[in-house]
Amino acid sequence: MLGGSRVQLKGWQRAAVALGSAVGALLDPRRADLIAALGETTGKPAFERVLQRMKNSPEGRAILSERPRVISSQVGHAWELPDNTFGAAYAKFMGSRNFSPDDRPPVRFMETDELAYVAMRAREVHDFWHTLFGLPTNMVGETALKVIEFEQMMLPMCMMSVVGGTARFSERQRRLFYQHYFPWALRAGLRCTDLMCVYYERHFGEDLEDVRRRFGIIPAPHPTS
Repeated sequence: MLGGSRVQLKGWQRAAVALGSAVGALLDPRRADLIAALGETTGKPAFERVLQRMKNSPEGRAILSERPRVISSQVGHAWELPDNTFGAAYAKFMGSRNFSPDDRPPVRFMETDELAYVAMRAREVHDFWHTLFGLPTNMVGETALKVIEFEQMMLPMCMMSVVGGTARFSERQRRLFYQHYFPWALRAGLRCTDLMCVYYERHFGEDLEDVRRRFGIIPAPHPTS
C-alpha cells in the first residue's frame, strides 16, 4: 500500500537503526532515507498520539478511512486550479523547485498498517505546510518548519533536526533564525489547528488566504537582513 516492504524490528534492532540513522543524518542532512528511518524508529509513541487525535476528528477520521496519498496520480489536478487557490500555490511551490510528490521514501519500520499510514501522511503533508506557512526550503526554512512539526507531533526526530540544523548554521543564518524564524515558529505552531487532522486535498480549490485563516496559519516572516 505505501510502497516498499515493512520490517519488524526487535527492541535492540530499533535502537541500533535509530542510532545509525541519527549519526548518518547528522553527517549528511540530505539523506532523506536516514531522516525517515530516524523518525520511524524513535516516533512510535508520537505517531500513536497523532493517530488517536485523528480518530477523534471528523476530517481526521475521513483521512484514515480514505487514506489519500500525496502522489502525482492523486494531486496532479492542483496544477490546473486557479492562481488564487491553495492547490495552485502548492503546485507553484513544487514546480518552482522541481520537486515531485513521488519522491518521499516509503515507511519501513512501523508495526501496523494504521501507524504506517500516519507516518507516511506526516511525511507527505510536509510540502503542504511549506506552502501554507510560506516557508523557503533553505536550511533556515526547513529548520523553522521542524519547530512547527515538533509542536504539532512531538516527534523526537524533529527536535534532533532543529538541534542538528542550527549547529550547521553560519553566524548570519543563526542570527536570522533566532531573531525572526524561531520566535515566529513557536507562535505559529501553537496557534494553528491540529494540522494532521486537515484533509488538505479537499481544500485545494479554496482561496489560499481563506485556508490560512480557517486553520489559524500565521505566514512566515521574510526579513531582509
